[in-house]
Formats: sequence, structure tokens, C-alpha cells
Amino acid sequence: MSGPPGTTCTPKLAFAVDPSKAPGDQTVPLHNRWHPEIPVASTQKTGQIFRVECIEWTGGQIKNDDSAEDMKNIDLSKPHFLSGPIRITDEQEQPAMPENGGGFLTEHFPKACKAIWDLEGIYATSRHIPGVKFPGLIHPGLIGTAPSHELLKIWNTRERELVESEDSSTLAKHLHARPLACLPEPTNALLGALDSSHPDFDRIAAEAARTIPGRENGGNCDIKNLTKGCRIYFPVFVEGALLSMGDIHFSQGDGEVSFCGAIEISGRIDLKCDIIRGGMKQYMDPVGPSELNVNPIFEVSPMDGSRWFSEWLVFEGLSIDENGKQHFMDASIAYKRAVLNCINYLSKFGYSKEQVYLLLSCCPCEGRIAGIVDVPNACATLAIPTAIFDQDVRPQKGGIPPSGVRLVHRGQLPQCT
Repeated sequence: MSGPPGTTCTPKLAFAVDPSKAPGDQTVPLHNRWHPEIPVASTQKTGQIFRVECIEWTGGQIKNDDSAEDMKNIDLSKPHFLSGPIRITDEQEQPAMPENGGGFLTEHFPKACKAIWDLEGIYATSRHIPGVKFPGLIHPGLIGTAPSHELLKIWNTRERELVESEDSSTLAKHLHARPLACLPEPTNALLGALDSSHPDFDRIAAEAARTIPGRENGGNCDIKNLTKGCRIYFPVFVEGALLSMGDIHFSQGDGEVSFCGAIEISGRIDLKCDIIRGGMKQYMDPVGPSELNVNPIFEVSPMDGSRWFSEWLVFEGLSIDENGKQHFMDASIAYKRAVLNCINYLSKFGYSKEQVYLLLSCCPCEGRIAGIVDVPNACATLAIPTAIFDQDVRPQKGGIPPSGVRLVHRGQLPQCT
């Protein structure tokens, strides 16, 4: 097997980590903020296959035990720990290319809970949610390019305006997540090879954006379809792209509806990059006041997990909240209702509602916007593959359980107040 001239099919190690070491003790420094001045950790040529190793997103704060205290007390000023930045070069490199956490149902589940998953081959099982087994669709929850100074200013300005406005006129009043955005926080900032003794460290740490949300550069979008075999087209805001990645998931459900809800792992990513010079102007029309208001595009892998299952149980939700209040075409409220409908249903089969909540965050369930034009209701759906259960969870004559069958209670999750 051979690749293009000048390349090799054996991945070149571009960034190495030791999962047994703390994030600050890695040989090659990690970073947990976005800023164009974070030093380059590795340079790779276009067409070269290279490997990036990543640690688990919290840096080892979540332990393999039967207590949920670590979930309750996680220090959110630290994540995500990213490998990179990786500078991508081609023959036309130029000085610049300017042309180019909270839970979804916190009010319903206020206690900290967790489930530990055991991985065997491609399958995941849990002692905390027994009776389910599913294959993992491994993917980086976070991957993206570095922002330019101009884009970084756009991020920080608009997110600060949101936090200072405390706008609760619509969705913010119905999703109990605060703060509304995570603004720059110098405490616990890691800036790669730029350590605290550098004269610019304090300035950059105060400017650098948190890695919590997805933005124009990609970032923490938690898209489970970004798995092996897919192709991503990232907008590039600085020369060399300065690509970073981390937060690897063994498996995740659409929406990752509970906090830290995917099956979080350390791992490695093999990838190859190319540059389409002028591609942003050709293919990405900005939607917003700046030419930088664009978003990535990706091609779905032939190994996409939606093809693994043939039978699904699908739950609908409309933009009517739990208090019966009508909302106008609110897809987030509709999806919230679909998730609640699924939780209430599956809890009839021996599971606690907390167990189902965590299961929907990490099993290969599919979320969809079904209708977005029929006023006043948006319609969202949540589909769960029935084959992941060791029992038949479809409605049937005879009730739950069917006549002559004993319902098995599936234990409880570790949780704390």
C-alpha cells in the first residue's frame, strides 16, 4: 500500500501524551484555551498522515469508582485539555490568511450522578446501567482551528454581552444552566509552551477564549459523526490553521444531554490535512456581520453508526414546556420534551430516570428536527435503537411487563446532593 509521492501511510507521531500523568506534567505542554498566540507544538505538511494523542477532557478528575462526588466537585476552570496547536504547511505558506457544560435537564435531575462504562472491543457495558450493550462510535468531541485576533474579539464581545444582559426572555429561562457563557478566565489557564514566566502570559490568559462551546472554528461541537473515515472542512483564520483537538468520546448520543454525558476516554487520532487556499471565499458565505461568521462542513463517514441498527423506537417532542406553556417554534424546548418523553417511557422497564438520562447521553441515539415551519410548534424527535437492550422495550399487549414475565429492577446510580 502506498500514498501520494512524498508521503507515507504510516502515521507520523505529531503530539504525544502520557495518560498516567497530570495535564501540567506532560512532556509536550497541553493547552485549555483558544488564542492565536499559543505556541505551535508541531508542524505537519499537507498530505502527511500524522497521529495526535489526547488525554481525557477533565485531566483525570473523574474516577473509576462508585461515588459521584467527583462529578459534583469537578473544577470547570481547567477543561478541555487539548493537544496542539498543529501547524499545517504547504508550498504556498504566507504570513497570514485573513480572508479565509451544564446539563440539559438540570431542574429535573439536580443531583450529581455518574456511570462507569467498561470497554471490550467495540462494545460498552456498565455496572451502573445493566442490561444494555452497544458499539462505540469513537470521535473527538472537540477539534478546531485557532481564531485570529479579530475573531477572538468577536467571540469575547458577544458572549460577554449575553452574560451581562442575563437575557431570560426566551430559552434561558427554561434551561437551568448558569452562567449563560464561560468568559475568559486566567485561573488554571494552560497555554502550551507559553508558561507563566513569559511576559505575555497574563495578557494572553486574560484574552484567551474558553473551550466550552463550539464556534466558527469548530471547537467543542460534540458531533458524534466526526468519526474515522469522515472528512472535515475547517475555516482557517491564521496561517497554518493551528489545529487542536481533544475530548475523545468512545460513544455519545445526539445532544450529549447530561453534563459530561459521553463515554470520555483518552486516545489517539490519525489524520491527514490539506489546504484549499481561498476556500472560505469560494465555499463559505458568511451569515452574520463579519466575513469571519462561517462554520465548518463535513462529509459523513461510511462507518457512520446510524447504519448499525435497523429497529428504532422514536419519541416526539413539541415546543410546549413542562408547565404547559406554548413556545413559538422553539426547537430546544421540543428536543427537551422528546428527551423527557423517552426518559419517562424507558423508566417503566426497571431503570431509574437518572439511569435513562445518562444512557441517552452516551448510547448511539439519533436526534432530529422533524418540523420547523408549522406554527406554533417545532417538532423534534429522539430515536433509540431497541437492540441495545437485553429486553423488548416496545409497547405490546399485556402491559409492562407482559403477562408471565418478571420485571427486573436495574439498580441505582452513584449520586450525591
